[in-house]
Amino acid sequence: MSDKSDFSSTSIGKIRNIGIIAHIDAGKTTVTERILYFSGKIHRLGEVHEGTATMDYMPEEQERGITITSAVTTCLWNKNTINIIDTPGHVDFTIEVQRSLRVLDGAIGVFCAVGGVEPQSETVWRQSESYKVPKLIFINKMDRLGADFEAVLESITDKLKANILPVQIPDGAGEEFAGVFDLIRLKKLVYDDDQNGEEFEAVDLSEEELERVSPWRGKMCDTLSEFDDEFLERYLSDEIDPKYIESVIRKATLQLALVPVFAGSALKNIGVQPLMDAIGKYLPSPHEVAQIKGVDPLTGVEKVVEPSVSADFQALVFKIVMDSGRKIVLMRIYSGKIATGDTVKNVTQGTVERIDRLFRMHAGRREKLDVAGVGDIVAVDGLKNSRTGDTLSTSEKPIMLEQIELYKPVISLAIEPRNAEESEKLEDVLDKYLQEDPTLNLKTDEDTGQIILSGMGELHLEVVLERMRREYGLAPRAGKPQVVYQEVPSILAEAEEEFDRQIGDEKYYGYVKLSVEPSKRGEGRNVSFEIDTAVWPSVWLDAVAEGIDDSLQVGVLKGFPVQDVRVRVLELKKKETEATTQGYHFAAGRALKKALTASSPKLMEPIMDIEISVPDDFIGDVIGLLGAKGARIENMLDRHGQKVVQALAPLSRMFGFSTELRSSTQGRAGFVMKFHSFDVLEK
Repeated sequence: MSDKSDFSSTSIGKIRNIGIIAHIDAGKTTVTERILYFSGKIHRLGEVHEGTATMDYMPEEQERGITITSAVTTCLWNKNTINIIDTPGHVDFTIEVQRSLRVLDGAIGVFCAVGGVEPQSETVWRQSESYKVPKLIFINKMDRLGADFEAVLESITDKLKANILPVQIPDGAGEEFAGVFDLIRLKKLVYDDDQNGEEFEAVDLSEEELERVSPWRGKMCDTLSEFDDEFLERYLSDEIDPKYIESVIRKATLQLALVPVFAGSALKNIGVQPLMDAIGKYLPSPHEVAQIKGVDPLTGVEKVVEPSVSADFQALVFKIVMDSGRKIVLMRIYSGKIATGDTVKNVTQGTVERIDRLFRMHAGRREKLDVAGVGDIVAVDGLKNSRTGDTLSTSEKPIMLEQIELYKPVISLAIEPRNAEESEKLEDVLDKYLQEDPTLNLKTDEDTGQIILSGMGELHLEVVLERMRREYGLAPRAGKPQVVYQEVPSILAEAEEEFDRQIGDEKYYGYVKLSVEPSKRGEGRNVSFEIDTAVWPSVWLDAVAEGIDDSLQVGVLKGFPVQDVRVRVLELKKKETEATTQGYHFAAGRALKKALTASSPKLMEPIMDIEISVPDDFIGDVIGLLGAKGARIENMLDRHGQKVVQALAPLSRMFGFSTELRSSTQGRAGFVMKFHSFDVLEK
């Protein structure tokens, strides 16, 4: 929008909030770089492999050639304002994808023409499906040796169960890749290498090319005929033109019925502009997405957020960034508008804060705004108490938006400062990283006094330590990564505890009887009162619940959190003049510890989902390695001339596995590991 204060229906209809999602190394950051270049947002092409990509602005990203943090930028194309989030593909940074998808209206799935659907692209795709995000597909790297457009389409259909609609097909593959065929207009798009792909020509098809393209065009029209009866009538009457075809494709895409497919090579600057055109043509504006719902925080009744500038301001915080010690809050505005200097209520935290400055983000840089409104994704300075997942509002009757799902850390390491000066600074720095990243966890080991930092994988923790060293000059001693366990009861057990003690001048009393038992995997914790709660003061009941919750944080085996447990409070007793909230808190915690001890508790550890692709010659070595690691092979299949082994394995046995795999397969195996579930250790 040229006028940042213009929030009419027309202008909101020109906003596209999109994400680029894919498996690591599919080329999504390169695709984003080309979009920025062709839209005029940047004036020289950055390359991931050279460490010059605009969106990979962190030094850790430039060194490793991967995306670690979701970068946000905005560009203009065909009078549309396109807000883009370039998300990570590495499994250690899944939360970055999750919270980005939560605030997007549409997405582009980027798939490698050689690799096809890989494990993380499958995970991200399913996440986008859960949020009902309309999507486009770009099959990238058609210039690579081994590129196979049809094999990737088959892989997408089989693995993702997506109803795909190829609207382009490539002209050749690998070294013979020369451009793309437009099935809607029956043209060939030929790109000029000397102009960085900025100039391309849509040329008529030769008879031989028309013969190649016609079956694909026919299949596209048949698919659209199945979706739309009017299209079928026009198609049979030969009365369809490109504009009408695009209108039907748009309707099908917005209804999540079809996913248009494009092809090209972002690195070679081929096929990107038609993809940019398709963002405006086929993906939704904020007015066209499914209704955004939340709940009334007072009544719990579900309500719908009105996507209107005249409604009260309502926004969701989806990311925190610490920039030179200042806290920058990224938010998606779902209704109303907000200006610099306005005060907002953090509905989640129950606090009121002032918006000092508003920005539109461009990766690591910022563009100042005076006002932002419905549909915008913006950055805010001044919200000191806001955290990821919080709802912000100016309404007297706000709607609490759905919070962003958090992930449990699976790996930890002990860190300790090298000297007293570093000690004072370390906790403050770690607190800043925890505000940025909800998947990091911090606690202090009571026995050793060491700080235990937990995260989603070895790479995740490595990046935190590298950032600490670069940004703050801190280099704490770090131990070896350790697995994060959980405890779970294995049988039903009951216990009671009476706390009756004089402490100083105060008499403390409480009596609690309760039971613990295992629940289904993944159900978490459930605490219920099997007593008549109406006859007990709510402050005592709260004290019992808090005592139970505190004790569930530290189990009885090795001090790990207790999960997948059902706790029932069976009985409370009181002494009229002596019962106290502290007494019930202590009694509940001690009764829980007794019950857990009697429940034959077991340790649960992270079980990892593993996929290895390897040439036939090395399949025996891979199976032998997995067997030695206690893995259970779930599936074996053929893909692109290689064997693919899918297995489940305990994380504790997988340290150093990638090195062993490279050695055993002469570096020819591909390896991906992601969290599957917590489960009881098998002896």
